[in-house]
Amino acid sequence: MFLNHGGIMKILKDFLNRYNDKIHDIELELNCKGYDSFGLNRDFLAKMVSVVEPFYKYYFRVESFGLENIPKDGRILLISNHSGQIPIDGAMIGLSLFLELKPPRFVRSMVERWVPELPFIGSIFNKAGQILGTRDNAKKLLENDNALLVFPEGVRGINKPFVDRYQLADFGTGFLRLAMQTNTPIIPIAVIGAEEQIPVIANFKTLGEKLGLPALPIPAFPGILPSKYRIYYGKPFYFKETETTTNEDILSYVNQVKDKIQEMINEGLNERKHIFW
Repeated sequence: MFLNHGGIMKILKDFLNRYNDKIHDIELELNCKGYDSFGLNRDFLAKMVSVVEPFYKYYFRVESFGLENIPKDGRILLISNHSGQIPIDGAMIGLSLFLELKPPRFVRSMVERWVPELPFIGSIFNKAGQILGTRDNAKKLLENDNALLVFPEGVRGINKPFVDRYQLADFGTGFLRLAMQTNTPIIPIAVIGAEEQIPVIANFKTLGEKLGLPALPIPAFPGILPSKYRIYYGKPFYFKETETTTNEDILSYVNQVKDKIQEMINEGLNERKHIFW
């Protein structure tokens, strides 16, 4: 028996709204129109989770390890390696903590300055709760006890060539200073699988910059490969700033976090049996 138009629309509506209750359980400060101060819309977020969740479960088949290291509430700064040419890794981390934790945690992530300028894409990021990566935005979110995801490698990480896969690029110090200023624990994260989703054979950075992009990678294959994701959450780091804290101390702390993530990456690669399973 064929479904009529009304039946199809009901199935679609039910599919898009299946995470409404779970999203509404998350405390958000919204105005009368349903938006927060950064542009997040609760109903839009629920629909985005419903759309992306099948890719999380059935395409990338995400496994999460060390979830017991995530505090159930309070501010946390999630620090992860970054790769894959497009920020699927950030979405998978966010869904991991939303779908696998009880109660769920909603993750806000910092995006590069050029992302909000992209037509259509920038609006999607804003409505889904992702924010422009400025110090003031990050500080405000942490002071309001949010879970904030930061990729210290930035575009250096996400656009790295395939030959440099799983080798961390340099970390900036901003995240560490932010953690100390807001008394926020740092959760190190290692993502295995994103490097293989879009292997690239060349990167025309100059042409990309002329187009308003940080790079223009040329993939070896069309589309996004179904590499299996494994996400590892490490034990929290706690750093406290004192009157005697120096820039050298901060660099040392940054390297402690970076070295831990690289160690977790290496362990994850050793445990992995295959790229696709």
